[in-house]
Amino acid sequence: MFKFIFNKIFGSHNEKELKRLAPFVEKINALEPEISALSDAELQKKTAEFKSFITDYLQKHKQENQDEKSLLKLEAQVLDIILPEVFAVCREAAKRVLNMRHFDMQLIGGVVLHEGKIAEMTTGEGKTLVATLPAYLNTLTGRGVHIVTVNDYLAQRDCGWMGQIYNYLGLKCSSIGHDFSAQYDPDYNDTSVSDQRIVHLRPITRQQAYNSDITYGTNNEFGFDYLRNNMVMRSQDLIQRELNYAIVDEVDSILIDEARTPLIISGPAEESTDKYYKINKIVPILKQGTRDEQSKEETGDYIVDEKASAVYLTEQGEAKAASLLGVKDLSSMETMELKHHVDQGIKAHSCLFKRDVHYVVKNGEVIIVDEFTGRLMPGRRWSDGLHQAVEAKEGVKIARENQTLATITFQNYFRMYNKLAGMTGTALTEEAEFMHIYKLEVVVVPTNKPLIRIAYPDVVYKTEKEKFNAIVEEIVSLHKTGRPVLVGTISIEKSELISKLLQKKKIPHNVLNAKFHENEAVIVAQAGRLGKVTIATNMAGRGTDILLGGNADFFAGELLLKKGINPELATKAQKDKALQSVCAEFQVEHEKVVQLQGLHIIGTERHESRRIDNQLRGRSGRQGDPGSSRFYLSLADDLMRIFASDRIVKFMNFVKWEEGMPITHPLINNSIETAQKRVEAHNFDIRKHLLEYDNVMNKQREIIYEQRQQILTQDNFKDYIFDLINETVDLAIEKY
Repeated sequence: MFKFIFNKIFGSHNEKELKRLAPFVEKINALEPEISALSDAELQKKTAEFKSFITDYLQKHKQENQDEKSLLKLEAQVLDIILPEVFAVCREAAKRVLNMRHFDMQLIGGVVLHEGKIAEMTTGEGKTLVATLPAYLNTLTGRGVHIVTVNDYLAQRDCGWMGQIYNYLGLKCSSIGHDFSAQYDPDYNDTSVSDQRIVHLRPITRQQAYNSDITYGTNNEFGFDYLRNNMVMRSQDLIQRELNYAIVDEVDSILIDEARTPLIISGPAEESTDKYYKINKIVPILKQGTRDEQSKEETGDYIVDEKASAVYLTEQGEAKAASLLGVKDLSSMETMELKHHVDQGIKAHSCLFKRDVHYVVKNGEVIIVDEFTGRLMPGRRWSDGLHQAVEAKEGVKIARENQTLATITFQNYFRMYNKLAGMTGTALTEEAEFMHIYKLEVVVVPTNKPLIRIAYPDVVYKTEKEKFNAIVEEIVSLHKTGRPVLVGTISIEKSELISKLLQKKKIPHNVLNAKFHENEAVIVAQAGRLGKVTIATNMAGRGTDILLGGNADFFAGELLLKKGINPELATKAQKDKALQSVCAEFQVEHEKVVQLQGLHIIGTERHESRRIDNQLRGRSGRQGDPGSSRFYLSLADDLMRIFASDRIVKFMNFVKWEEGMPITHPLINNSIETAQKRVEAHNFDIRKHLLEYDNVMNKQREIIYEQRQQILTQDNFKDYIFDLINETVDLAIEKY
């Protein structure tokens, strides 16, 4: 209450920050007429002029024997001086190359990112374009900028799309992915891709990609390359240069959600895979039991604790498993490892690891599905024999168990950057964690146009069957009116279930999940069109922009392809004609969709994190467009079943509800948010403990990696070796 009154009288911290940033926008806007009057050649010369100014400034103010920290401060000072003009030049380049002009709110977002903070910007406010401002400014020092995306597709798309601005300004822009490294090159044409934003990505080496001015990539790729960098044996094999400045897109997903899992590079161990086949045969014989929390009595052979994502054998189960495996017991030192693998086998067969939810089987391989993005993660494997247990369960070839060669947490990796910044539509709820772990302040940037999206109250059903029937009924009803619908699911399994139900009703629809992601750009481009029904996992939750009435530019390119014309090789007249022919149709369709209240979002289940739900909601109502969202839940949903309070269970058993009747009660609505808060708190504890554990190793890792770098990069390390010998001798003398 006191905080509310204080903010009313003195204004909130965020309001003060926005007032402080307003003069930057005024300066940039004041320069616009002058910059707009420049010719292309004059505008393109500006990059060299800025670099020259920075060099002169540093030479003038640099002191003798200045350390790296002081030099970085000096660079920050000169960047602040030239910021207004640099932003004005970048804005003008975007206007000329992409026909996109940074709004005032995007300029504020750019300044926030340059200052090493988090800009919370609503979905559809053009965060991809915002990143070009601080990226252009900070790469002028020659140290390089990393822009971190949530998946490989966005790393490619944003590099090919925004690369046009950087190329115009004389900078090199590259992207890295799981199995590719490419650089934006307007003279290169890849005819094998349909997305026009990535046709100019020319394959290059990983090292060349990192030596570019701006490098796009996922958090996993940057982190793994850091570990690989510290495993090489020759200096010429080093690929990643200094970690200077990172702009993390969807920062909450990368620095919060994914921070529960450390990055691990592993190598094959020598152990045989026979034990996995043996254990896989006995697991189905074991029976799942239950545990009475009051009496502590346990039944069955093993217990599954869904809340803690763990399994364990009961006393009865341990004896039974030992007998089936032909050993005396599973509690001795000799059989301890065998017991661990039995636990992993049970976990693989339990509800904790479901096919088409947690993983898919593709081309004889078990591939993990990212729970936050809904995308496949080829090359990633569960550790401690769990992946082998899942492979045994699915009857595919079992790869040898791995041993850890190098590891680091995302928290410790990103804290190594000289400067870190981020942007997302949902960061404020995790402000305390951002500040505690990363020392990152959150600034909420207002929308360019008022947000008019309607968030309807949740509808709760007793059973999952009733919930899905209600969802299908609403889709059928909205489809008749022509209103576009996006249905968000949390797993491949659920997206395919809804697809089957819609097929029975003969409702045409598109499915976007980790199994069918090849046509992602086409599906997303059409999702806002009249009568379109799109079912998607979390893949459509981040980094995608759904335009009401469809994406005219995308379909103009498609029209040219149908006529046998490569859109990238087409003349300006051909492009304009194609755009003109689709624009009229799309404008009419846009108006119709707007009259129907825009895109409607249906959430089929609440995610563990409130932010993931808000990301789904944010797919509609972009840039002042109308839109709405509604979540359908059931008491059988994992979130409610595992984390809801006992009061809800008692309440539901006490009250008799008719089948198909939605439940509306304050107790239910409160319990949903309480359940999510419980999971978020639980996950925060996991991240905190993970970081505490990694901090123990981090100091050692930093020292060893620093020594490796010195040995690799020094031409003559004779003095270094003698220093180590002297140090060792001194310690030995002191000790003895």
